[in-house]
Amino acid sequence: MVTCTDIRKSYGNLEVLKGVDLSIDAGEVVSIVGASGAGKTTLLQLLGTLDKPSSGQISIDGSDVLAMNEKQLSQFRNTKIGFVFQFHQLLPEFTALENAILPSLIRGDSRKKAEKKAKELLSFLSLNHRLEHKPAELSGGEKQRVAVARALVNEPAVVFADEPSGNLDSHNQEELQKLFFDLRSEFNHTFVVVTHDYHLAEMCDRVIEIKDGLISN
Repeated sequence: MVTCTDIRKSYGNLEVLKGVDLSIDAGEVVSIVGASGAGKTTLLQLLGTLDKPSSGQISIDGSDVLAMNEKQLSQFRNTKIGFVFQFHQLLPEFTALENAILPSLIRGDSRKKAEKKAKELLSFLSLNHRLEHKPAELSGGEKQRVAVARALVNEPAVVFADEPSGNLDSHNQEELQKLFFDLRSEFNHTFVVVTHDYHLAEMCDRVIEIKDGLISN
């Protein structure tokens, strides 16, 4: 599903990633852990096509993403990749449903089709009674679940999550952690999660530790 070979990334004279090799199978829930500055968020951004490596190869769902131009990459990102961030990044003027359908509308789906899929997801996430509420009217956990629905609405090949539980209280952290595995069981989604939360990390199928720009395990 996701493979990268000899990934290196430098910012000026600072080499952040020093030759990372990684393979993630379809349906896996994988965590990436490491100390601040180890390179885990940089790796996630490269895998998510939000940035490009200085050298190396990245393949997602059989496609060489580094061979794509910006237009192709933008379309690929919209259809094949979902993102969940620590701060949900919902648009405050839109309702939960409107936030969740945005990737589908960008893809060119009709509003009817987009809403049908988003409502299914939001119902699965126990938010069917909050569809018309705006972010300011939602709890932290509810906002993050809307962000998860937005990430999944285009049925991506892989979902990248960057510290998804970092802004939640302990109860909602537990709920979000369970949610990833429920979604994998229901829809066979692939999740790659960068986290400082070792409890979440250890629940995953596999823990990948980055140390000094290299995978250490």
